[in-house]
Amino acid sequence: MLSVELKILSCFPCLPGFPISPSPPLPSLHMVDLRILLVDDEVELTEPLSCALKREGYAVDVADNGPSGMQLALEGNYDLLILDWMLPQIPGLEICQQLRRTGYHTPVLFLTAKDTLDDRVIGLDAGADDYLVKPFELRELLARVRALLRRSTNPEMPQVTSPATSIRVGDLELDLYNQLAYRQNQAIELSEKEAQLLAYFMQHAGQLLTHTQIHQHLWGNGEQPSSNVLAALVRLLRRKIETPGEAPLIHTVYGKGYRFGIGSD
Repeated sequence: MLSVELKILSCFPCLPGFPISPSPPLPSLHMVDLRILLVDDEVELTEPLSCALKREGYAVDVADNGPSGMQLALEGNYDLLILDWMLPQIPGLEICQQLRRTGYHTPVLFLTAKDTLDDRVIGLDAGADDYLVKPFELRELLARVRALLRRSTNPEMPQVTSPATSIRVGDLELDLYNQLAYRQNQAIELSEKEAQLLAYFMQHAGQLLTHTQIHQHLWGNGEQPSSNVLAALVRLLRRKIETPGEAPLIHTVYGKGYRFGIGSD
């Protein structure tokens, strides 16, 4: 706990003696109109954190236990809920699950010391939109807050909780935003490029994707990597999502590109 407090507090501009570089503003958003609910029972964290968020221009309410956090979340019109996993009386995980069952669509950012992959999967499956492990840097938290608020307040931006970002082909499911794949009840952690490549494959299942198309999708018009980078990326992805002894998912079309899907040969 002490290490968490020291790392968090040393970053906060509302404490005397700590300078801060201004954070990038939220484009086309009126931050003074954006409301955040912070639910955490550690006053050593909530006081400086709420102060820092207010310095960024947000309106912030704080609850220090599960029942009051749940009540405020349901009664208040908040744009973001920052929720601690371990709370008195009602754990944050249960709060998130109950809120989602009621149709609660406000983005949820979990703050927790639980840092294993299984913990992250549990939190995201409970309905959280993002997950930040303590101790964390203030600038990272503020960046995640800005990203979540952009998605929740911009109707033209895809929502990370919408079905469009959860792609399924057969028994393989991809959570693109959180870079996690699921197959046979196992969570598979992906790199950013692996997740982008897998999403492209799954969105075009059964179609031949040429090397040129894949390169354009992954790297755009910028500097192109060497020719063997794509092959290496495909090889790493195969190792993660394909099971020995079963039909492959990624099929090489020699001299042309790749085709994704069971029985695509």
